[in-house]
Amino acid sequence: KEDLTNDQVHAAEVAIEGRSVFLTGGAGTGKSFLLRYIISELRKKYSGEGAVAVTAPTGIAAQHVGGVTIHYGTGCEERSATGKAGYCNIQINNIKGRFKEKVDVPEARMFHGFDAYKKAIAFADMVILTTPPGFRPEMFEYAVSQGKHVFMEKPIATDAAGIRRVIAAAKEADAKKLKVVCGLQRRYQKSYTATHQEVMEGRIGKVLGSQVYWNGGGVWVRPRQEKQTEMEYQMRNWYYFNWLCGDHICEQHVHNIDVANWFMGSHPTVAQGMGGRQRRIGPDFGEIFDHHYVEFQHADGGYTNSQCRHQRGCMNRVTEVIIGEKGRAYPGRITDNDGKIIWKLNERGKNPYQVEHDELHRHIREDIAINNAYYTADATMTSIFGRMATYSGKELKWDDAIN
Repeated sequence: KEDLTNDQVHAAEVAIEGRSVFLTGGAGTGKSFLLRYIISELRKKYSGEGAVAVTAPTGIAAQHVGGVTIHYGTGCEERSATGKAGYCNIQINNIKGRFKEKVDVPEARMFHGFDAYKKAIAFADMVILTTPPGFRPEMFEYAVSQGKHVFMEKPIATDAAGIRRVIAAAKEADAKKLKVVCGLQRRYQKSYTATHQEVMEGRIGKVLGSQVYWNGGGVWVRPRQEKQTEMEYQMRNWYYFNWLCGDHICEQHVHNIDVANWFMGSHPTVAQGMGGRQRRIGPDFGEIFDHHYVEFQHADGGYTNSQCRHQRGCMNRVTEVIIGEKGRAYPGRITDNDGKIIWKLNERGKNPYQVEHDELHRHIREDIAINNAYYTADATMTSIFGRMATYSGKELKWDDAIN
C-alpha cells in the first residue's frame, strides 16, 4: 500500500468496500499494479476457493493481473461441441462483428496442427507470431525464408539453441530487406524512450547499475482434463513447461531485463542467483519456479539486480530503476541522489502496443530498415542466462551459456 499514490489508495478503498470503480490511464501509470493490490486485498477479505474471480478481455491483460480471460473464466473455451473449425468460425465471427469488411477468413484459410503456420504464412505479406514462445525460432525462420515481414512477441526463444536460430534468421531478414518488430513495447513507450534520452545525455551521470522487478501474483492455471493427451495438456497449460514458456523469468520478466540491457548499454557477462518453488508446488504448476533472484554483472563492472516472483499475498512491484552517479531514473521521471525530482515527463504518450505495429507498418511502406530481433534476442538470452543461474546455483559466463 505504501507504493500507491493517494488517488490509487482512494480507488482501492472504494473497490474493497464493494463499490464499482472505473480505472483509466496511459501505459505505465500503474493500472495493473493497482488492480493486483485490490485483488490481493479482496482475497484477504473474502477467503475460500473461487471467492474472488479475476477475468480480463485478453490473455496478456489476464497475465498482468493474475487472472484468466473472460472466455476461459466463463467456460466459453470448450470446443468439443463445435470442433476446431466451428470454434474458429465463432472467433472469426466475433472479430468480424467488430471490424466488418476488414475480415475475410473462410474455412479454406483456417489451418490446424503443428505445420498450420506454414499454410497460413503462404497467404500473408506480413506475419504476426504470437504462439507460445517455444515455437518462435522455427516459425521466424520459416517466415523469413518465405520473404515475409514479421511482428513477433517476446520472448523469442526458450533456450540458447533457439536464440542462435533467431539471430541467424535475423541476419537473413536483413539480407532480404525484411522488416522485423518485436513485442518489447517499452522500447516504443514515451515514458521509457524520453527517460532513456535524458540518461544518455548525462542527466544521472555515468550509469552504474539497475534494479528490475516483475513481482506479482502469477498467471492462470488450466487443470488437466479427462482424456487429454499429455501433449494437449502441456499445450493448454503452456506457461508451466520450459520448452514452451522458458519460465516466467523469460516469458514475462524479459520486459524489465530488456530495459536493464538498454540503459546499461549491453547484456551482462556473468550471472549468479537463486530461486525455487515455494507456493506453486503441485503438479498443476508444471516445472517452473515461482521466484527468481539474479545478480547480473556487465563487462564495464556495472550490476543489474533482477527480481521476479509469482506469489499471491506478497508485495507487488513491476518497474525498473536505473542507478547513476548523480541520480536515479524511473519510467518518466529522474531524481537526484537525495530523491528530489529533477526531470519529469509531462506528456502522455500513445499506447505502445499500438505504436510498435504503427512503426512496423511505416517502415514497410517507406522501405526503412528495422530489425528488433537482435536486442530481443539479447534480452531473451539474458533471461535464459538468469534462469540457468537460478536453476544451477552456479556462477555462469555468458559465452558458455549461449554456446
